[in-house]
Amino acid sequence: MHIDLSNTKTVIRELEKGNHQALVFLMNTHHHQLCLYAYSLSNDLDGAKDIVQNVFIKIWEDRYKLQHIKSIKSFLYKSVYNGFVDQWRKDKRMLSIEEKHFEALEDIVKPENEEVLKKQLNLVKLEIQKLPPKCKETFLLSKQEGLTNIEIASFMNVSIRTVESQMNKAFRILRKKLKKEVTPILFLLFGVNAITK
Repeated sequence: MHIDLSNTKTVIRELEKGNHQALVFLMNTHHHQLCLYAYSLSNDLDGAKDIVQNVFIKIWEDRYKLQHIKSIKSFLYKSVYNGFVDQWRKDKRMLSIEEKHFEALEDIVKPENEEVLKKQLNLVKLEIQKLPPKCKETFLLSKQEGLTNIEIASFMNVSIRTVESQMNKAFRILRKKLKKEVTPILFLLFGVNAITK
């Protein structure tokens, strides 16, 4: 008998029965988009895949506790977001200023706001491209290539102080050019330095 798994209630019922095909259906339907979403949060492809994999594992382990879910898609996105936050908190000590921006991010990263998130990320990337040449090069070497200030100074043949100055300038320009609503995105992409420098 064919089971229509496109319905949230049916998927949950089949998961509760231990029907592995319900889990396979969820993975086939949502895995790719969830990985892209997790990657947009973490900027780490392997980490994003791990977060998504853990979400599906937890769904299967907790399949008897899913009755309260109204939208499986919203639940999956929220679970990925929570997985990202948990990982971030393990990697770094959470400061009160970071808590504030994580709360703001919760509204932005809801599935229904996926287009808003994409637009804001594109806006940030566009403004990075408009930075003054040396400022832009320094910023991208740090945030895109992952080089330390010492490595950047050596590569560009400048002092560490110059590198720090260019980074501070980049963050100042980005904060000035971008609206306040985008500040959580700056924090998401570049950490607490993006909002305090």
